[in-house]
Amino acid sequence: MKGTVTMKNEPSAGINLIGVGTVLEGKLRTPGDIQIDGKVMGEITASQNISIGASGDIDGNVNARNVTIGGKIKGTIVAQEKLMFQSKAVVRGDIRAAKLVIDEGALFDGNCTMAEAKQMPSVVELKPEARRAEGR
Repeated sequence: MKGTVTMKNEPSAGINLIGVGTVLEGKLRTPGDIQIDGKVMGEITASQNISIGASGDIDGNVNARNVTIGGKIKGTIVAQEKLMFQSKAVVRGDIRAAKLVIDEGALFDGNCTMAEAKQMPSVVELKPEARRAEGR
């Protein structure tokens, strides 16, 4: 799949999922949470949480309130509140977070900038006007 994917801004008890074996190329934006167990080549923006599972593989930039990485990522990561590398995480790229947790065994190759949450760039919130401007 190529292009921009915009998830609807509707209340949901669950999370968005990019499953094992799924490959997404382009921009992905959601007003909620997303779990990535497949491969994404492009930019991912979530207003809430992004979780990259052990089989998750990201080649691109990630921006969310909280980011948890258990798989692989090559790109810039911005977490407004907390960034967590689980023990099997492989991270290559620059990171910016208010709080950083790195479990033993995680690999990180890049630069780290720590800043208070209020100093961080805000996550893009998807409003109906923005979707109309994009032709959605």
